[in-house]
Parts: sequence; C-alpha cells; structure tokens
Amino acid sequence: MGGDIEGDPELETVERISEERKLRVEELYAAHAQGAVRLAYLLVGDQEIAQDIAQEAFLRAFGRFADMRKPNSFPNYVRATIVNLTRKHFRRRGLERLYIERLRARPAPSVAPPNVEQREMVTQALLKVPERQRAALVLHYYEDLSECQVADLMGVSEQAARSLVARGRKALREQLGGTRP
Repeated sequence: MGGDIEGDPELETVERISEERKLRVEELYAAHAQGAVRLAYLLVGDQEIAQDIAQEAFLRAFGRFADMRKPNSFPNYVRATIVNLTRKHFRRRGLERLYIERLRARPAPSVAPPNVEQREMVTQALLKVPERQRAALVLHYYEDLSECQVADLMGVSEQAARSLVARGRKALREQLGGTRP
C-alpha cells in the first residue's frame, strides 16, 4: 500500500481526462475565438474592449464547461455571455457618465487663494517654538499622526506627546500674539 503513485490506474485516468479536457478547451478556443471577438466588436465598437469581453466570456464558459448539459451548446453559451457582458459594460459606462454629469452640474467649490503672508508668519512663529514641541506639532497637525504615533516616533510616552503638542500649541499661539491663523 504505501506511496507508490506510479502505475496507479486512477491517477493515470485523471491525468488522461485532464489532458483530453485541455485539448478540447484549446480546440474550442481556436474554433470560436475569432467569431467571439467579432461579435463583441459589433456590439461595442471598440477592438480592445471587444477582446476583453471575449476573453472574459471564454473564461466564464471554460469555468462552467464541466457543468454544461450539452457540450455542443458551447458556442451559444459564449455568445450569450458576450451579450450579457456587453450589457454590463454599457450599464457601467452609463453610470460613469451619469456620475460625471452630476459632478459637472455641481457648483465648483470656491477655494480661496493661499494666503502667503499668513503662511510665512506661521512658519516663522513655528520656528521659534522649542524644537521638541515643534516636532510634536508638525507630526500631529502637518503629518496628521495620532498622539500615539507621535509618541512612538519621538520615543516618548503618549502622555508626554500630548503634553508636547499642548505646550507647542500654547507657545505657537504666544508667538502669533494670541491670534489664530
């Protein structure tokens, strides 16, 4: 009994069936691929999309090949799959168009031009904040890191990071003369 697989009639049968199935799939593809791409092209009008749809149809058909009641119905199954995939393609394109039209219909958000003077004033004030507090502020607000992440990066406890951020805010506020940018 053991692990002698060589000469196992069941394994040889499975391998033979597998090889026969592979050859059958190759034959079906060779026989129907060109017609499938042509059908898809006539439905969508774009060669690349047609090739994609035909490939997808074959993948789906081959995936269900073993379940087909009538193997002779393969060409019809591929055609039906192409038609369904084409419908899906146009439905998706329609949704994309609708989304784009809705975006265009929205009023553009008014974005104020950047206030260069204010930015320079804040930068100069930030440079006057003690180094560790400045690092905590920049990591927390500019890099958008949590206090826990700031603590890890700076090698301090979370409480110390919170304290550095709070003291840095206070120092920055004092540098700016108590005004908020």
